[in-house]
Amino acid sequence: MKMGKRDLLTIANLTADEVRHLLDRAKLLKQWRLQGIAHKPLDGKTLGMIFHKPSTRTRVTFEVGMYQLGGLALFLSEKEIQLGRGETVADTSQVLSRYLDSVVIRTYKQSDLEEFASKATIPVINGLSDSFHPCQVLSDMMTIEEYFSGLDGIKMTYVGDFNNVTNSLILGALMMGISLTVACPEGYVVSDELKEKLALVEKNAKGTYKVMTDPFEAVKGADIIYTDVWVSMGQEDQHDEKLKYFAPYQVNSKLVASAPEGVKIMHCLPAHRDEEITSDVLDSANSIIFDQAENRLHLQKAVLEFLMAETF
Repeated sequence: MKMGKRDLLTIANLTADEVRHLLDRAKLLKQWRLQGIAHKPLDGKTLGMIFHKPSTRTRVTFEVGMYQLGGLALFLSEKEIQLGRGETVADTSQVLSRYLDSVVIRTYKQSDLEEFASKATIPVINGLSDSFHPCQVLSDMMTIEEYFSGLDGIKMTYVGDFNNVTNSLILGALMMGISLTVACPEGYVVSDELKEKLALVEKNAKGTYKVMTDPFEAVKGADIIYTDVWVSMGQEDQHDEKLKYFAPYQVNSKLVASAPEGVKIMHCLPAHRDEEITSDVLDSANSIIFDQAENRLHLQKAVLEFLMAETF
């Protein structure tokens, strides 16, 4: 397979058929890994990793994924490159395009990602921004398919802060046939950035989404309850205020009891235990959080292969 330069800045950069390819490919790569089958289509390729935010899962899975695919991952913190000392995003993008085969960026502003990608001649991958987290939600969909027969018609309820994961879940749900309900406090609305991406996928939407304020009503009939931290990176000064504001949206045993028996519990991690979700729910038999975490590796390998390999 050969194609021109592509980026993954949001799920809207992909077609539904391409999402399906990535999910199926990730499952195969996972199977090969378990069977000990070596697969190194990225031999000689190098991935640059520019991280402005701390990371466990994203950093480790991209580094390990590149190694398993035969390539090299080069970690570049903002303190170690000139971007942190005033070099422009555009200049950094054009210079690194001469050295690397792809870049994954974990940063604050989605606009910085968009600018970097617009100047780069190599694929750019969103490793998380304040607005979107596409690799997380793609791997979430892979995990869902491991527990259900498919994605079409799945009823998912997201409870908590309307953040980058929520935005990506909405795009993924629309594209792949999931019925998503978002339960969050009154006053949270779809951002202009999300509206822009929704315009790209709504025309061919197979799924639905709705937003409501009552979490107990939202989880009725749900196959999956999903939550995320209430205080995202960069919002630490809002910690106490957010804890009070979101207290009615904690995923606890009382809320889970309002959903069908056997409802799956998802969390993208890291979790702030006994804040957005209680430990008894997080550690329950219904929880599939560590399958989610593992599948970041396999799905991101599929993304790297899709964007970087000449043939596979």
